[in-house]
Amino acid sequence: MQRKALYGLLLLGLIAVPFIGIYPLFVMKVLCFALFAAAFNLLIGYTGLLSFGHAMFLGMAGYTTGYAIQTLGYSPEVGVLAGTVAAILLGLVVGLFAIRRQGIYFAMVTLALAQMVYFVFLQAPFTHGEDGLQGVPRGKLFGLLSLSSDITLYYVILVVMVLMFLLIVRIVHSPFGQVLVAIKENEPRAVSLGYDTDRFKLLAFVLSAGIAGLAGSLKVMVLGFETLSDAYWTMSGLVILMTLVGGMGTLFGPLLGAALIVALEDRLGDIDGALASATGVQWFNSLGESATIVTGVIFIACVLAFRRGIVGEIVARVRPLRA
Repeated sequence: MQRKALYGLLLLGLIAVPFIGIYPLFVMKVLCFALFAAAFNLLIGYTGLLSFGHAMFLGMAGYTTGYAIQTLGYSPEVGVLAGTVAAILLGLVVGLFAIRRQGIYFAMVTLALAQMVYFVFLQAPFTHGEDGLQGVPRGKLFGLLSLSSDITLYYVILVVMVLMFLLIVRIVHSPFGQVLVAIKENEPRAVSLGYDTDRFKLLAFVLSAGIAGLAGSLKVMVLGFETLSDAYWTMSGLVILMTLVGGMGTLFGPLLGAALIVALEDRLGDIDGALASATGVQWFNSLGESATIVTGVIFIACVLAFRRGIVGEIVARVRPLRA
């Protein structure tokens, strides 16, 4: 009951965002990355599969959606659907190769395939190489609702986010989700009970890829562009960091981790400028350099101080008190 009340308060806060002076575009970006982290958490937190190449699904969906809307002239809902389906198909192909291995070998296979996809995006004509897709229009949803307004698009993104979060909750608490947890905890025992673990892992991988792809499609709608950075290996590392900081294997943890990391990156530019003005020294050559250093420090602190993540540590400390 307390958890439902917390989720209710969070939802009310998100609904009130446009009315309390918070920039909707920033919150939409947070929601997209939160959905991406939740998709990754479904794979590592509940199935025990560490993917080092999950950014390829974000990038695949982003490029597909941007191309479908900008070049082919499709409506936004068709573009988002096309991007999600493309990520699902890519997840199926990658999953068929990756689930043949376990542990670090699984992670290395996903990383290698993700780098192959990245170089395809780098050379493909429809991605425009290093320039990326620019000026992707938002269009009208179902030909009726114009998405040119940030507030209108914000509520559309919020509705999609809530629906996908409810879907993830349903998956986790379903018999299918319990089998995934069993595979994570003791796969040989799950096999001895008669479960085809490879089939369950493949389905979990495809589901995670599809949800990550949906996040990439929505991100293109929000920002209006797609670049190679979304498909690069550093983006895969970033989503791992979001999940670890928030709390791996928790429902709310990846959402909190994504919000913290995106907010930190958003503020680093202002911090760099303030340091340069106060000291007369340019501490960092670029925002990307400062972001890499800070996120690395956060990762080290997370591993050393709270390995369960923020939400995981809170749950671990509150549960004995409730008992």
